[in-house]
Amino acid sequence: MAGMKSIPFTVAKNEQFFDRLGDYIGDVFYDILPEQGFELRDEQIYMAFQLEQAFKHKKTIFAEAGVGTGKTIVYLLYAICYARYMRKPVIISCADETLIEQLVKEGGDIDKLEKALGLEVDVRLAKARENYLCMKKLDPLSEYTEDEEILDVHDSVPDFVFDQGVSMQSFYPYGDRKDYPWLSDKQWEQIGWDPLKQCATCDFRHRSAQTLHRDYYRHAQDIIICSHDFYMEHVWTKESRIREGQLPLLPEASAVVFDEGHLLEFSAQKGLTYRFNYQNITNVLTGYQGQDVREESLQLAEDIMTLHDDWFDLITEIAVRVEGSNRLEIPRNPKMIEMAERLEKMVQELLEQLVFDAELFTMDAYHTKIIEEYLEFFTYGLSIFLKDDEGVYWLEEDGDESSLVIMPRLVEDVLREEVFQKNIPFIFSSATLSQDGDFSYTARSLGVDSYESFSVESPFEYEKVRAIKDHSYTDDTEKFEGIAQQLQDNEGHSLILFRSEEEMQVFREWAQEKEWSFDLLFEGDKEISELVRTFQLNASSTLCAYHLWEGLDVPGESLTQVIIASLPYPPDDPVFKAKRKHAGNPYEEIDLPYMQLRLKQGIGRLIRTEHDKGVVHIWKQA
Repeated sequence: MAGMKSIPFTVAKNEQFFDRLGDYIGDVFYDILPEQGFELRDEQIYMAFQLEQAFKHKKTIFAEAGVGTGKTIVYLLYAICYARYMRKPVIISCADETLIEQLVKEGGDIDKLEKALGLEVDVRLAKARENYLCMKKLDPLSEYTEDEEILDVHDSVPDFVFDQGVSMQSFYPYGDRKDYPWLSDKQWEQIGWDPLKQCATCDFRHRSAQTLHRDYYRHAQDIIICSHDFYMEHVWTKESRIREGQLPLLPEASAVVFDEGHLLEFSAQKGLTYRFNYQNITNVLTGYQGQDVREESLQLAEDIMTLHDDWFDLITEIAVRVEGSNRLEIPRNPKMIEMAERLEKMVQELLEQLVFDAELFTMDAYHTKIIEEYLEFFTYGLSIFLKDDEGVYWLEEDGDESSLVIMPRLVEDVLREEVFQKNIPFIFSSATLSQDGDFSYTARSLGVDSYESFSVESPFEYEKVRAIKDHSYTDDTEKFEGIAQQLQDNEGHSLILFRSEEEMQVFREWAQEKEWSFDLLFEGDKEISELVRTFQLNASSTLCAYHLWEGLDVPGESLTQVIIASLPYPPDDPVFKAKRKHAGNPYEEIDLPYMQLRLKQGIGRLIRTEHDKGVVHIWKQA
């Protein structure tokens, strides 16, 4: 590849790459980094040797390393060198946007490595569609909104987005959620990517934020960083995108690193879901009726929309809200199943009619393809829904919008075939991958049959710098009063972790009636990396969150107390009900391991460096 970055060490013709790589890594950890002020750690050296074998022999490895071992520096070094050797980027998949930010922020691990080693690393971010601006929503909204902050976003959009005559060579990426840190999540929902919009037929599609960012990160030479959700979306959509003449979401990688890899299963399940918005099929079939088609096709489309509306009304009526989850449980109702069977049959019939109508050359070929794809997607989702015990399904409500979500119960077979059959290194990195040194639970749930593994303890002397205190409560008021006292005693400097968004909002309403001598920051009020930055800079503040059990890295005086408001057991929603149903001992096999891993992650937010100290308070219902 022209302009490809060079390996940061020389390899003579009579030398092997991995022999020289081992020498270089040894020089880095024993000489170069200590000279730059880095501490030499035996845990890093051991981990480096283990990872070298995984890269050399293209193995899957579970690298469990505690906080403070410097595991990120180790895998980054190998990723950079291996990408340049193979001339293909390494993909680093993170649990969420917070973890991504820890890697790429100023003063983050990549920045530290660049400065210490004199490297210039080509690292680019591949984010999920929800992180990009939608001009189809922003442009019309700007005509009537009085929200000055949204108008500021519109004013910041580059001129080339609106000027059709501008050369594509002048285009550059814009419209990342992170570019507008002042917006709340609620404001962003008004202008961010929307699954109801037809991106393929959008006037802005070649100049959209999503398109330009994808074109940019596909040319990365060293590292592409994405979320687990995005990586799994890439896996599940790769073949269909190629069939449709589109590029896969991610380019071919030389290796993949899963940071916080214990969370990959949940993203795999999420990526395999079929999401049916109440309005989607109506929008698609209304477009079909606008084509020049036969009368019987028009009538069938009308009948499908009527039955679909009645079916969705029934689902909404019988759905049961689940506390601690945005998923509404749908009881398996005989009438609902009968209507779904009729709906599937009618949609299959319409697919056949569509072929006949298209052969008459009365329909636009592009619209035919869009309609056909959606109807096939719809029937496949229905087929999972109708097979008892193969699928998990629930209803999600967001304001006036309702979506039926259908997900295969198990994903390990698909992962085994679509991911781990590839002959490349797969590195799982986390402080919580095993249960007492046993990695079989994680490996089995991901469809990993053959793997290497190791565990490295944290070098921190936790018993000297961290106290863990248990507290019991009988009701929310008693708990909140206790938390308030802990916050006042510590004068802020705290992180409160809630089991769910609902629990956080209950605390927020209670806290609004109280006087506080420091700022309370709540997840969702700003873009997440900006919120974390505010917390870090405002040392006496308190951050309230429900997503930051892992990934948050705030060393120093800003965080000297972690308060866990409830034990983080999984919600009693359809996904976990399905897992429990197929477990011999649901509490021991599902609930307890999930809670223990999450609790361990939450506690791990407190001590991030050898200079940190503080207390963890854990609240348990009496």
